[in-house]
This record gives sequence, structure tokens and C-alpha cells, in this order.
Amino acid sequence: MEIEGYRLHRWGDAPRWDAFSLPDPGRGEVLIQVEACGVGLTVLNCMNGALGDSPDLLPVTPGHEVVGRIVAVGEGVDSRAIGDRVIAYFYLSCFRCRWCLAGRESRCENLRGWYGVHRGGGYAPFSVLPEGNTVPLSESIPAVQATVIPDAVATPVHVCRTRLGLGPGDRVAVIGAGGGVGVHMVQVAAACGASVIGLERGDEKLALVEGFGAVAEDSSDFDAVTLKDFDGRADAIIDLVGTRDSLTWSVSRLATGGRVCLLTTFRGVELPVQPREFVFREMSIVGSRYASRAELLEAAAMVERGEVRPVVGVSSGPREVESIHDLLRSGSLEGRGALVWESQ
Repeated sequence: MEIEGYRLHRWGDAPRWDAFSLPDPGRGEVLIQVEACGVGLTVLNCMNGALGDSPDLLPVTPGHEVVGRIVAVGEGVDSRAIGDRVIAYFYLSCFRCRWCLAGRESRCENLRGWYGVHRGGGYAPFSVLPEGNTVPLSESIPAVQATVIPDAVATPVHVCRTRLGLGPGDRVAVIGAGGGVGVHMVQVAAACGASVIGLERGDEKLALVEGFGAVAEDSSDFDAVTLKDFDGRADAIIDLVGTRDSLTWSVSRLATGGRVCLLTTFRGVELPVQPREFVFREMSIVGSRYASRAELLEAAAMVERGEVRPVVGVSSGPREVESIHDLLRSGSLEGRGALVWESQ
């Protein structure tokens, strides 16, 4: 089919509005009519080549936080049907290896890449993707709100429940709590029963964190962060920033039995630790990578139940998406942005 949408022609450049042909869905694939697509820092990182920068991948349509409806299916599709409303699963996992069969698809041993990088995504009104990369979505959740589910809510579900096992009584600090993922991390941690302190910079983001019931502390200078409400130490620290300063501070502020969870680090960042202290105080550092398909379902359920309120600061039609990119680059966007197709 002939469509118009955005395609990236060179890594690091802005996507360009193009007319192009989209192939029919092949075996095991579905065609989605996109209702809306989330716009966050991950999209910018993808367009900059952080998840793949081979010229052979170009041109490609960005956008992985897709909400839409299946309008055609390829041969062999048996778990989805025309008319199903779905959200997209970001990782192009094989769904056959030991990790995928165990429900840990983000650990796939045969990962084929990422939706919106190695296969065209939601910056176009239609998208073809594997049947396994679709997860059912309730009709009750508006499209714009649903755009945060595939990443900005699912990632916190994986962190808080699977990687950290948070529960009542846990004291949690979230570094970068006012960002697109962070503001939802605060909510998911609270829904698990934890007490939360959110670390951020700037009055607007600090106020945003407080608006979700967390204590907010200014992290412009980590030496000045006290965690006073936790008597100076946290049971879990979730670092969404990944700088040497944030990592060093995180390790220094762990309570006995505490754990630091890392979601991102800059290349070349090293973390000096004292192994003996980790042994005697039973502390740990864990990494966290995206989420499973089951966790996407749980993320959607949490939104539907009202346990998590999606934060979408700006939504716009496709022609204005670059203005959302500018807000992201400046750090002034509240939560996530959303690209909404005209049919909505």
C-alpha cells in the first residue's frame, strides 16, 4: 500500500516526510493502523543511532510506543484478528529461545533488533510487525494515554516488581523522577506499597514529582541530597540518569540489604565499589532491561485500574512532531509526548 509518513534517511538527522510503499503483512505478521505513537528520549536515541546505525537499515520509520488496531493479517497468524486493538512490544525477540519461552523476552538470545529501528514504526499511519510483537489493549484506554504503556509504564513494572521485588515498607529513591519514565516509576513503586523520594532538578519537575505523592529532593548537587525522610539511606535506589555522580551517590546511600537498579549508563562510566561492604551488608547492584510481554499487559491493567496516571505533556498531529523533539532536547517536556494520527 502507498502511504505517507516520516522516514529517517541518515542517522542523527531529523526524520523526513515521505511518500513510500508499505508491504503487505507476510507470514506471521499483522498490519496495524496506528492511532498514536509515544514520543520520548528513546526515540531520539534511536534516531541518533544508539540502537543501530548501519546505513543498511535506512530509510526507516521511527517510533516504537505504538497504539493501534489490526486491519490485516498475514498467513499463519492465529492469536490476533482483524479489529483487535493492540500496543507494540519494542524488542524484536524470537519468542522461541529459552528466555522467551520462560516469559523473559527482553533477554532473547536471538534478538533481531528493535521496533522503530530494524523495522518501521509508528511515525507513519500504518505499520507491519510480527504477531508476537503485539499485546492486546482495552478499548477503555484513550490512545494518547495508552502511548506511555509500552515503554514508560512497562519498564517501571519490570524494575519495581521483577528486578527489585518492591513491597510495603520499602524505602525507594528514584533518580530522574520527573522524566518520561521516572514520573511513571514513582507511581509504580508507590502502587507496590513503597515509600518514594524522587530526585530531580528544577522547580517544575520537583513539583511534578510531589504531585504524585512522593517527597521531592533537588539533585542538582548530589552531595546535598539527604534522604532525610529515610534517615539518609534507601532500601532501593533506581538510577535513570547513569552518570558517575549519580551512581557513586547511589552506592553510598544504600541501606543494609539495599539494591541499586541501573537502567542506563553512559559509555565509559565506571563505578568504584567496595566488594567487602557489599558482602557484609548484603547489598546488590542489578541491571534492568525493558520488560516482558506479560509486564506490558500488567502495565496496561495498572493504567486501566487507575493505579498509574499517564503523563503526556504534549500531543500533536504528525506535522508538528519536531516541536515535541525540541521540548525533549531542552528537558522541558512534562512526561512523554504523543504523535496522534488524524483519524483519531
